[in-house]
Amino acid sequence: MKQIEVQIMGQSYILASSDAGEALLRQAVAKVDTAMCQIRDAGKIKARDRIAVLAALNIAAQALSGEASTDTPESAVAPAANASATTAVTDYADLMAKLDDALAGDGQLL
Repeated sequence: MKQIEVQIMGQSYILASSDAGEALLRQAVAKVDTAMCQIRDAGKIKARDRIAVLAALNIAAQALSGEASTDTPESAVAPAANASATTAVTDYADLMAKLDDALAGDGQLL
């Protein structure tokens, strides 16, 4: 295992990685950094922990809907799995709307 230094939203992190997994880890870091920066730049949320949670939800919803998977074509996914992903994305959209409503009235961003 080796240690690599990465930056997410301008903050440095030291992560452990195998030599074989470094490229994948760097791709994951880039995806997380992009998602978090997009949320931060939207301007509604300033707290890093809330930004991280919303970014995690965005990435999870993309993975469930098949958007994040490049090695499995959508046609290879069973119809039941597609239905589950569609339901998950719908549930995710509802959750995001509830979070936006709750955070809009918070007034105490950390």
